[in-house]
Amino acid sequence: MLTSLFPNPWLADTVAALITLAVAVLWLRIVDALAHRGLLESRLSRKIIHIGTGPLFVACWPLFTGEPAARWFAAAVPLIISLQFVAVGLGWMRDDAAVQAMTRTGDRREILRGPLYYGIAFVLVTLGWWRNSPVGILALMALCGGDGLADIVGRRLGRVKLPGFREKSWAGSAAMFLGSFIFGAAFVGWFNSFGAFAPALSGASILSGSFAASAIVTLIEAVSPRDIDNLLIVAVILALGGAGLIFA
Repeated sequence: MLTSLFPNPWLADTVAALITLAVAVLWLRIVDALAHRGLLESRLSRKIIHIGTGPLFVACWPLFTGEPAARWFAAAVPLIISLQFVAVGLGWMRDDAAVQAMTRTGDRREILRGPLYYGIAFVLVTLGWWRNSPVGILALMALCGGDGLADIVGRRLGRVKLPGFREKSWAGSAAMFLGSFIFGAAFVGWFNSFGAFAPALSGASILSGSFAASAIVTLIEAVSPRDIDNLLIVAVILALGGAGLIFA
């Protein structure tokens, strides 16, 4: 989208990466500020970051060129943010607003678990699957929309627990499924509409693939330990996609 303004692809991808980074940082800082001022509780702000950062990042992918190196420029964005997480989590950098927004207890070391795993997942999927893969997009949207909404809804409406699970509820699992399905189908459909995939997917394939993946990761989220579910959700969808079991 920027090639008309910047004919040099490396320059175009650099500008695209800077725009993407600015969008992501702006979103993070807005939520950090709201949490730091007490307008959002830490558990809620953590999940709002979880839900919003990924879709904003993926929505910027069309800004990049079609060059093979474009994915590296894009992956630099979550990598930079993840390195900041490491610096804050290890105490090398002080960022009280980020700690309050992204941790459950106020312990900066929590950033080295769930939030860092989230960033790592985005780096790896961007490099390995990029925007020409509906499976990669579906995996990231399940991580954002599904896992993020599951926690918010589960804590507020999850009075009825799943059999054998003290922390997992029917409401949370329903939100996990619906969030994964809606976010996944919407983004895959959007990328499909401007020819990102070859061959193009049919509407029925998008819906059925998103439905199947969402159902499976809902089960995975219900049984996986806290924090590493970020990695498991993504890994399961990528494995299913690699085996040709999602978008046949």
